[in-house]
Amino acid sequence: MAYDAANWNRAMNANLAGSLPAPSQPDRESGFNLESNVLMNATSTQAPGKPWWLRILIGRRPVLTLIRVAIWVAAAFFVFRVVLLPVRVEGISMVPSYKNGGVNFINRWSYSRHRPQRGDVVGVRYVGLHVMLLKRIIALPGERIAIRQGIVYIDDQPLDEPYVKLFNPTWQEAEVTLKPDEYFIIGDNRGMRSDEHTHGRVEGRRIVGKALF
Repeated sequence: MAYDAANWNRAMNANLAGSLPAPSQPDRESGFNLESNVLMNATSTQAPGKPWWLRILIGRRPVLTLIRVAIWVAAAFFVFRVVLLPVRVEGISMVPSYKNGGVNFINRWSYSRHRPQRGDVVGVRYVGLHVMLLKRIIALPGERIAIRQGIVYIDDQPLDEPYVKLFNPTWQEAEVTLKPDEYFIIGDNRGMRSDEHTHGRVEGRRIVGKALF
């Protein structure tokens, strides 16, 4: 039986090729190790997380937080520029209700719906808007007011003033009738001499607003 040499060689090569291990296995392992190293390096080089205080301050949505901050800033600007006017008390004419050097706020919208009332402590425009008198309203438009021996009389009736703690019987004011838009203002410290104490009639348009505290 004759053998073909070329066929014999092809058969032997095929048998040898089938008995060798697959060369792709080490390559796959090496590729896996390399990929793992790349992933580990990428993870280790990521930026650290935000500090806890920053997360609390700006929250999870910084854009919404900035919007809220902007709204609060605008609201505060509006309130303290349009509604509430900060004032510092200088002098002792309102002692003991308001002490010298104290800070208060004048609500400029307090009389947007009603007129000033007796007993209200108000800011009265004195020189411009930044210099005001802090006084108490004791008489209203159309009323007759007089002060006799330190006691205030409204339409000939003595006025009860529980806020007056210091009294000076030398105070004397002749009776006057207030005009339709006039108020009589005075401080709570009646222990002072009347000529050292700014008080009297003021027009309603000069009343800036009511003291907040």
